[in-house]
Amino acid sequence: MKRIGRIADGREPWHGSALRFSSHIRTAPRTDSLRISWTCLSIGLRSGSRLRGCVFPNLWGRRLDDDNRVRKIELWIVRVDTGYRWWKGLRGGLLVAVAAAVFSAGAPAEQVIELTEPMSPPEWALLERAVLRAGSEAVERFYDRYFDQRGYLEHVARWGILDGTDDAIETFHNWTLFHAVGASDLVLDRYRQALEGHLRQYSQVKTTTTDIARNGVYHREFYGYTDWLHAAEGLRGFFFQGLADPADARYVERMRRFAGLYMNEDPAAPNYDPKHRIIRSVLNGSRGPLLRELTREDWIGDPVPGLFHLLHSEKGDQTMLDFEAEYPSMLDAVNDPVFRSAAGDNPLNLAVTNLATAAYMLTGETKYRDWTLEYANAWRERTEANGGIIPGNIGLDGTIGGAYGGKWYKGIFMWDRERYEGSLASWGMWPGFGNAYLLTGDRKWIDALRRQIDLVYAQGREVNGRFMTPNNYGDKGWYRLREYTFTHELAKIWTWTMEPRDRERLPAEGWIAFLSGSDPGYPERALRRELQFIRQRAEQSRRDPTTPDSRLADWPLQHNPVTARALVELAFGGHRIDNALDRLFGVLHCRVRHFDPERRRPGLPEDVAALVTSMDARSASLTLVNTNQIEARTVIVQGGAYGEHQIREVEAAGRKYAVNRRYFTVRLAPGAGAQLLIRDSRYANQPTMAMPWFGETPPARWAD
Repeated sequence: MKRIGRIADGREPWHGSALRFSSHIRTAPRTDSLRISWTCLSIGLRSGSRLRGCVFPNLWGRRLDDDNRVRKIELWIVRVDTGYRWWKGLRGGLLVAVAAAVFSAGAPAEQVIELTEPMSPPEWALLERAVLRAGSEAVERFYDRYFDQRGYLEHVARWGILDGTDDAIETFHNWTLFHAVGASDLVLDRYRQALEGHLRQYSQVKTTTTDIARNGVYHREFYGYTDWLHAAEGLRGFFFQGLADPADARYVERMRRFAGLYMNEDPAAPNYDPKHRIIRSVLNGSRGPLLRELTREDWIGDPVPGLFHLLHSEKGDQTMLDFEAEYPSMLDAVNDPVFRSAAGDNPLNLAVTNLATAAYMLTGETKYRDWTLEYANAWRERTEANGGIIPGNIGLDGTIGGAYGGKWYKGIFMWDRERYEGSLASWGMWPGFGNAYLLTGDRKWIDALRRQIDLVYAQGREVNGRFMTPNNYGDKGWYRLREYTFTHELAKIWTWTMEPRDRERLPAEGWIAFLSGSDPGYPERALRRELQFIRQRAEQSRRDPTTPDSRLADWPLQHNPVTARALVELAFGGHRIDNALDRLFGVLHCRVRHFDPERRRPGLPEDVAALVTSMDARSASLTLVNTNQIEARTVIVQGGAYGEHQIREVEAAGRKYAVNRRYFTVRLAPGAGAQLLIRDSRYANQPTMAMPWFGETPPARWAD
């Protein structure tokens, strides 16, 4: 055992440049005067080797003053794992950087809400637990079916926007969110294995017809070049990893590094022009902005031999087709001249703000918040200058339409795009402006989203008794009518504002109807639908006749057995459909979120079920029930996914509890349950990924 450092007299720890230190609170048993926190240590030596151990406080040397604050703490290494003769490296006054050993400042103990009244488990509660259990088991079987021991997805790996890299990582895109709701730890473990395997696998995938991935799709673990329609689709699981395990040091380091790619912190990747506040290319990444003329192969990648289900082809869903024979038609999908120019900004790049927003919530460093607001505000100003419609391109000189001769509606996947999903021009606004709203609580971001919907509505008309709105804008104005009422977009706006005028624009159906009290059976139907989804996907996997050499990345994607839509709606009070523009969201907006304080992990504790039954601007009703008739359970309820809502007061079992913090704790007796009325101030706090026992910022740790 070797003492390596000391924190004395309540001062901050002393630092040195030779070592890097990261810590993670493991447990925090409370005493009347002191909260003891165990810490895991990871030290990176200059040689590149790593020293790992556990640190505990020497309580013999502690001294408490009158306000119960720790004034003297000694830290000791009690276990060291290393293959390196680190004693030699410690000679010569090698300094240790010790991040604060996390002892409480003697704050008064939190008041726990005790619920003792028995509640026979409602059907929705049993179904909620069944979905979490069945989904967790289905993930394990799915992983065993489609991944090897290295975490590699067993398929023909290739670069391309139709069936390539983003589809491979999308295969497990919602596992971290599912874990954060309360799925088993095995789900998070399988996600980690799949992520690390994916990064290694696609770092080795190279192209010959284009230099996009000539040296591998990934460079320094991030896309060398990509567009942010496909990048955001694939990175959803990575963004939501912060909800599942924000203290993973690799995760924190990656998020910092990836966000830095768009803040010009990497000299090799000058993606951002701070003068004009633009990302300089539609295709960007760890190799910087791609400014040259594009080819069709840049989008589609190389042909590969073999027969496959080409799901992006109109005729390849049921029939296996020869890839090389179909390759020319794939190239034709991007034959439009608009796909030849990547230079200039594109509103889909607003999804990049997911990186900086997540980095801010992980670290608390304001530079990430500042950049997010700077870039999002540039696009908001351009939208206002363009009459309320977000422009499809910004030239390298910062002018609206500058990349296409002044035509604001042109651009890759923009207003005049017709094939496949048509125009995706407004998709980037939603994560970009939504992230800015989360960081500021300023309604101007929502006003911009609402105004664009109003402007498109104004161009709609009745066709054969149906109201239709235009999807596209071209040289002759608005065209291509479709029956689309922006229900999902309006639902997001309502959950953000809680204003009656936004609620009135929504149809009284499904989850929205349930919250208004007109569809009480919705929770049971929704959860049964989720169970049916899991069962059907599992059956598809069992019957899947394909082999690793006869499937592309998008084939196993359609067999992913996890869905979190109903769980997020019912347990969190959040709107998420997990497709369409939700594919670009990297941040979760919701009313409450739950934690298991006994196991020190996010999600509903074992046997506990939760149901948000109503919401308005000042309060939300939440029913909690312990389905276990033998054991008591404890749950922490937080305001918002990131503690952005300040909980003022909770009313439960005829008693009012003053809270005035981000979260509160409830202890449920065996078989107990009750409805709680939560009065809150929404978007009153700066968001953080810190879990309740972390304090404001998650301590980073090394994850083996």
